[in-house]
Order: sequence, then structure tokens, then C-alpha cells
Amino acid sequence: MQGQIPKPLIDSDSQPFWEGVREGKLLLQKCGDCERYIFYPRIICPHCFSEHMTWEETSGKGKIHSYTVIHKAPPAFKGEVPYVVGVIDLDEGVRMLSRIIGDRNDLSIDQPVSVVYEKIDDDLTLPYFKVTGA
Repeated sequence: MQGQIPKPLIDSDSQPFWEGVREGKLLLQKCGDCERYIFYPRIICPHCFSEHMTWEETSGKGKIHSYTVIHKAPPAFKGEVPYVVGVIDLDEGVRMLSRIIGDRNDLSIDQPVSVVYEKIDDDLTLPYFKVTGA
């Protein structure tokens, strides 16, 4: 990546997620009471308000719900245009906003994708998605 991109705030709620990404694992919280997956990380379940949250490794697979091609970007990302940002419907039932890598002309809604990990620097790895076979 070119330039210094802004880094996410890694707090006690999200630290397990970021540690998993650094290790090549897509971890999501799962409620111990209603058994639903949750994303973004938080201290209570948004579905049943339980505090019984665990972290589980997921498949890292999903489908493209929506996407856009960025042609004009903030200064930190200026050298990377055009690039694709998409909303991914993960198989576990949650949505993630992420970059989609690969040929943007080959993307379509509902296309299957899987997570890949992009090491930005020694402190940060990001989960991106790429198109996979059906």
C-alpha cells in the first residue's frame, strides 16, 4: 500500500477481532444465549441484550451484497484509485464493509467471495475479500 493509511481504533472490545486477522483468522462474536453472530464487536448482543459473548473462527466466506468503485479518495488512499469497497454478506449472517480485490470489471452482486489478509505494516493486517468460484 502506498502512503500512511489511517489505522482503526483497536480497543478492548475489538482487540480479539484484530488479533485474529493478524493470525489469518476471521473471528466474530457469537451470543451464548440467542446463538447469533455479531459484527461489529461490542459488549452486549444487539438481538437479545445478553452479555454472554464468545469469539469464534468463521468460514470467511460470503457474497457481495453491494459495492462501489472509488475513483476519488482521501489523500491517504489517493495512490490506490480506482479501488472497490463492498458490503459483504457473510455466511454467518452478518455484514462487513471491506475492500474487494481483483478485477473490478468482473464483480457482480451475489457473487461468492472469501476473505484474504493484507498485511499493511508490522502492526496492522486488514481483511479484504476476493471473488471465489461458485
